[in-house]
Amino acid sequence: MSVTVRPLEASDHADWRRLWTAYLTFYETTVPEEVYETTWKRLFSEGAFEPKGFIALLDGKAVGLTHYLYHRSCWSLVDNCYLQDLFADPDARGRGVGAALIEAVRREAGKIGVKNVYWMTHETNATARKLYDRVARRTGFIEYDLL
Repeated sequence: MSVTVRPLEASDHADWRRLWTAYLTFYETTVPEEVYETTWKRLFSEGAFEPKGFIALLDGKAVGLTHYLYHRSCWSLVDNCYLQDLFADPDARGRGVGAALIEAVRREAGKIGVKNVYWMTHETNATARKLYDRVARRTGFIEYDLL
């Protein structure tokens, strides 16, 4: 069984919502209905800095998703790509879903000359970190938030 990754389509709404809800649940958080609705609309909006997304299929079943967006940087003339959300259904983990989604974002960013694709994860997310340590370099930066 091979993983197929493709851009999100309007017909993916139910699968997208199920997968994104599972992602949010994993991180023990929720978002209001308005955020679901607005995010879904933004994923299909034109604009250089609007978020975009991919969905991963295994035997025709949606088993993973990623959201990513481009942004400018004071350190480069080309944009950076922030891989904001990455989720693989627990039943599909270990089957290449996460790696395929990361690679799809890397390839898509490369089409417009963006080489810096980066993301964050929680330090306790050991399962994901095994994959991340294999496919990318850890920068050592620590995140701080002003809430």
